[in-house]
Amino acid sequence: MARTRGRIPSLLALGTAGILLLTGCGDGDGSDAGAGSKRTDAAPSSPASGAPAPADAAEKPTVVVTTTWEGAFAKAAGAEDVTVIVPQSVHHAPDYDPKPSDLAAVAKADFVLYAPFEPYAAKIKEAAGSSAKLVEVGLDNDPDKVKAEVDKLAALFGTRTAATAWKAGFDAEYAKLNQEVTAAWPGGKAPALVSQVFTVWAAKLAGAEPVGTYGPEAVTPAGLAELSAKKPALVLDNAHMSTGTVLPGSGARQVEIVNYPGDDLDLIAVYRKAAAELKKAATAS
Repeated sequence: MARTRGRIPSLLALGTAGILLLTGCGDGDGSDAGAGSKRTDAAPSSPASGAPAPADAAEKPTVVVTTTWEGAFAKAAGAEDVTVIVPQSVHHAPDYDPKPSDLAAVAKADFVLYAPFEPYAAKIKEAAGSSAKLVEVGLDNDPDKVKAEVDKLAALFGTRTAATAWKAGFDAEYAKLNQEVTAAWPGGKAPALVSQVFTVWAAKLAGAEPVGTYGPEAVTPAGLAELSAKKPALVLDNAHMSTGTVLPGSGARQVEIVNYPGDDLDLIAVYRKAAAELKKAATAS
């Protein structure tokens, strides 16, 4: 479905500063060494079964995404031809210079996906030109918000059947993980916890309602005192924006939660990883 573009000169205006990811939002573990314009062509699958999911569109769209997070949403929605611009391994996105292949990928895309907090979105829009459709994606791993975004993208891509199959597998896997985590808590009840604003979805997975939240800015002394006074047993920290120990001296156990999927663009793996970390915290309680 990719169409020929005539906008390569305008892409060069992106420059070194054009493709910058919000500082501190790169992948937390950086275990996968990647390169720009990473492409995923495998058919999307149900997270539970691994079987290829059917798609409605005879021709699949060519999708370019800024990071693996948008890429995972696109794949869940049924996209098969997905190119990621900023590598997962980049800890400090300003260090990444877009390659000619990155810029060419944007020029040839049918859709370009980005998040509103990414400071280079306006330049991506300029680079994409009028032929590619620029789509803002609400990046939040809350399951209801994920499914809403997947539905929105599937409607654009013409892949509603694939998205429906993915959501069915997702719901089954999420319910299983939620049951496992809640069963791991002593007495089956989640302890009091505080969460970074972008990891509240993990508290939900744990069957808990945070007694307080913090971020995305640094915790102030007043905020520290207020959160500590709630006597949380756990702190769910955002691995991509961590500033170290959030509540020093409080005795709360800190759990690092990763939001970004890996290079395989498997969104369900993010929930599995979070569930594993939460179960370890439950065992240590």
